[in-house]
Amino acid sequence: MGLNVIVLAAGEGRRMRSRGPKVLVDLAGRTLLQHVLDRAALLGADRVRVVVGHGADAVRAAVPQGVETVLQPEQRGTGDAVASALGGLNANDTTLVLYGDVPLPQRATLEALVEAAHRTDLSLLTVNVDHPAGYGRIVRDANGNVSRIVEERDAGPEERALTEINTGLLAMRTGPLARHVAALDRDNAQGEYYLTDVIGRVASAGGTIAAVQPDHEWEVRGVNSRTQLAALERTWQAWLAEELMAAGVSVRDPGRIDIRGNLHAECDTTIDVGCVFEGDVRLGAGVRIGAHCVLRDTTVADDAVIEPHSVLQGAEIGRGCSVGPFARLRPGSRLREAAKVGNFVETKNTDLGAGSKINHLSYVGDTEVGPKSNIGAGVITCNYDGYRKHRTVIGERAFIGSDCQLVAPVTIGDGATVGAGTTLTSDAPPERLTVGRARQRTIEGWTRPADRDAGPDDKSSE
Repeated sequence: MGLNVIVLAAGEGRRMRSRGPKVLVDLAGRTLLQHVLDRAALLGADRVRVVVGHGADAVRAAVPQGVETVLQPEQRGTGDAVASALGGLNANDTTLVLYGDVPLPQRATLEALVEAAHRTDLSLLTVNVDHPAGYGRIVRDANGNVSRIVEERDAGPEERALTEINTGLLAMRTGPLARHVAALDRDNAQGEYYLTDVIGRVASAGGTIAAVQPDHEWEVRGVNSRTQLAALERTWQAWLAEELMAAGVSVRDPGRIDIRGNLHAECDTTIDVGCVFEGDVRLGAGVRIGAHCVLRDTTVADDAVIEPHSVLQGAEIGRGCSVGPFARLRPGSRLREAAKVGNFVETKNTDLGAGSKINHLSYVGDTEVGPKSNIGAGVITCNYDGYRKHRTVIGERAFIGSDCQLVAPVTIGDGATVGAGTTLTSDAPPERLTVGRARQRTIEGWTRPADRDAGPDDKSSE
């Protein structure tokens, strides 16, 4: 039996106050819709269809290859949205209905929902909450079986007192689902085709209904406003922090970490407050990440230290390296074992050899540095001529003095020394001292203009 997933993503979401569709707002580095599609992929669905409506072109552009989109021309309710997506699906397959603004149902929860649909006529996801206002209530019969769902607008006082709510997520064999959806009417306060009315139809026909509940209430929270978005973001980040700590990672304050992608960290790693991890980040064992660092698509090997306020993107940090504080490593930066990049250093497309150091106040780009070399303060590799980028090659055990400009393309040999203040425009031979600076002069009889022009009572210099 195959599995189809229908994702309802046609609504406008006016309370979000967004220029675009609600399902494309960001939660933890992914759109709400992408979170849902990621979960559909984990289930191994045979076909995934996204129902689009408001902002259809933008939603289509955000849908990955292999996912179908179906237009709901007029938003006439969830039942109408599902009906628009059922055409051509195998009647014997199971169809799972998800919502583009309910981003975090976990894999185990959805697997349980699908499995329950295989042994009953319909399965739906419900949850008990303390404050059910705004949600459809689950109505059960005298035997405790689900009999119907009543939307709050249509509910009486007794039904509004119920605390078990409908999440909207359900699973059912495709053929019966299509028949029930086709028979829906709009006899309700909203004048819409409610998908939830399918539950009452199945119960009235004597069908079996399974109510599945998630392990965590936040799995079924919908996002309708910026306030709800921020609350769910913090809940999700706290959950991700708990998973890290369970794996042996020390998170100094679980309330002050942001994982906007995938973060894998080994045991005995420590993450200080205010750090942001974007894209795919991997941290080895014993790594220390200082406060307020940003790491994006970066790998950090065992026992490396990233000091506070450093920004790393597309970087590869070797074992035992030290970076920062206030360092910026741009894409293509690679630090070999025990290399060091210090404060206010920027690197880009640079391979820094084992044990080599760029301690402070330098820009090193498009450069290859051999092992155990030292690059002094204020060194700049002049790698761009206004049209092309050029490479600088620095051998092993080289010493580059402070305030040097290395005008690429240029090669500095093994063991070479470049004197402070040098503007290097040609290769520096190995094991030699190369100096390129203007000869120092002292101009006799020169005085500052202010000293020559000042009168006897002029106090401007005080």
